[in-house]
Amino acid sequence: MASLNIRAALLSVSFLIVALGLWEMATQPPEAQTGMSEYEMLMGGADQESRVPPPSAVIKLAWAELSNPFYDAGANDKGIGIQLAYSVYRVLTGYLAAMAIALPLGFLIGMSPLMYKALNPYIQVLRPISPLAWMPLALFIIQDSDASAIFVIFICSIWPMLLNTAFGVANVRQDWVNVARTHELGPIKTALTVILPAAAPTILTGMRISIGIAWLVIVAAEMLVGGTGIGYYVWNEWNNLDLASVIFSILMIGVVGMLLDLALGKAQKLVEYKE
Repeated sequence: MASLNIRAALLSVSFLIVALGLWEMATQPPEAQTGMSEYEMLMGGADQESRVPPPSAVIKLAWAELSNPFYDAGANDKGIGIQLAYSVYRVLTGYLAAMAIALPLGFLIGMSPLMYKALNPYIQVLRPISPLAWMPLALFIIQDSDASAIFVIFICSIWPMLLNTAFGVANVRQDWVNVARTHELGPIKTALTVILPAAAPTILTGMRISIGIAWLVIVAAEMLVGGTGIGYYVWNEWNNLDLASVIFSILMIGVVGMLLDLALGKAQKLVEYKE
């Protein structure tokens, strides 16, 4: 297994080197521009606005940004660390609010066929609605862009958790529930000591899906409402025609999304049954 991991890591690094090399060669300026300054060469010369910056320019910018990620020079000039912190705060706030409703409601739906039949039509109508479609209504009612973004995260996070929780609870082996009944355990104790451990892997799968969707949506929501956050940062740098900053911020979005997924992936492995 260790040998496989090492070979996979070497292959992955090789792919990265080849991709960066091809990218660097493809974005080099024409030979007629070789008399320009080093900065102009990195950014693609006089027509830099119409050229994709090379990876060397993105790496140089990333080094500068990550060297001081929490600087605050005004409303439209904050470090990447501050922008990511705002986005992560909004995601976790909406996500935890969704969890507080989705998990108990999912248990109720999973344990009660009556509640499932009563609530399923509403779930099927609301679930396909794009989270961003809620943004105008949220802005009108809440009248606060920050709270509206959190609400959009809440509404997009709740459905995977709710449905996976209900599915996991409903598919717990009936003989385990019967054993709990023979021991005269009440509904709450049965849910906590028998059903929850058995359904935990499925519940964590729904939570993992939700965090990925929430991170996707917050970037789009911040592009719409502006102010702060990594989505606003991307849009602001695009308006400034700074493509190197746009590419750098896209990479940071991917890294943070990967870390959020890895955290819930580790939690999921903790509750999986090993035979």
